[in-house]
Amino acid sequence: MTTTPQPPRPSLKARLAAPEILVAPGVYDGLTAALAEDAGFEAVYLSGAAVAYTRLGRPDIGLTTVSEVTDTLAMIRDRIALPIVVDADTGFGNALNAQRTIRTLERAGANALQVEDQTFPKRCGHLRDKTLIGATEMTGKIAAMADARASDETLIIARTDAIAVEGFEAALERGERYIDAGADALFVEAPRSRDQMAAIVESFGDRVPLMANMVEGGATPLAEAEDLQALGFSLVIFPGGIVRAVARTARDYYAGLKATGSNAAFADRMFDFGGLNALIGTDAILEQGERYAAGKSGGKPGGKSRT
Repeated sequence: MTTTPQPPRPSLKARLAAPEILVAPGVYDGLTAALAEDAGFEAVYLSGAAVAYTRLGRPDIGLTTVSEVTDTLAMIRDRIALPIVVDADTGFGNALNAQRTIRTLERAGANALQVEDQTFPKRCGHLRDKTLIGATEMTGKIAAMADARASDETLIIARTDAIAVEGFEAALERGERYIDAGADALFVEAPRSRDQMAAIVESFGDRVPLMANMVEGGATPLAEAEDLQALGFSLVIFPGGIVRAVARTARDYYAGLKATGSNAAFADRMFDFGGLNALIGTDAILEQGERYAAGKSGGKPGGKSRT
């Protein structure tokens, strides 16, 4: 079986330079990543919060390790070909740790790493009582990561949480320093109003791509991608929405099963066995295995891998 060669995908750096905003939904495993790719998204965001929620059943307070994030990333990269933006938290330590983090995640398939200026253990950007490292230490981390990456196509997205800790003007000052240190894109976390979001764009939008974060119930006013594009943002992530949706559904499923002893009442809200196997391409993979067993080329099943 022959396959038609696919045109090379544009780099994440090139895509962020386009006028249309890039929407990256949060994912946390191979299934959610494949569903996002099938839905037509051009990139995904591996959320550190989502890894904590799903792998640990714990809040986003710095409990996950770089090994757990890398393992999750590697499984997602094996499943999809889309660019992956990875939440690298604080770089998991000092500048030397951050260098090791970017090398490790780059090898596992990251197209961009988001690194933040919180102390460790960090907190979700929309929780209270965050604390920051000094701006000089953070610029050192950014420079160290830039020195360590194997390719300039692997982007460094510098995040500052200073709005909640030091105030809005301090956040802008930190943003200036992070760009000077070599950040490829900037993420000023948790602006409190549309006016603050517009001020971020006015300060930095003509120099680097800017990332926005939409969190249901968070500190930043929710906006649609089209509106964020009009403001001047290049990338918007919806990091934990999928986990909140799945958790709500799972809670209702378990409650129904416990109450009734059956899935019958929930059947219209779930795939049956055949439906799920069709979704993940089971038949195509089994057919590929049979061709290999017969000594033939396996072709490419529905599941995609990194190119």
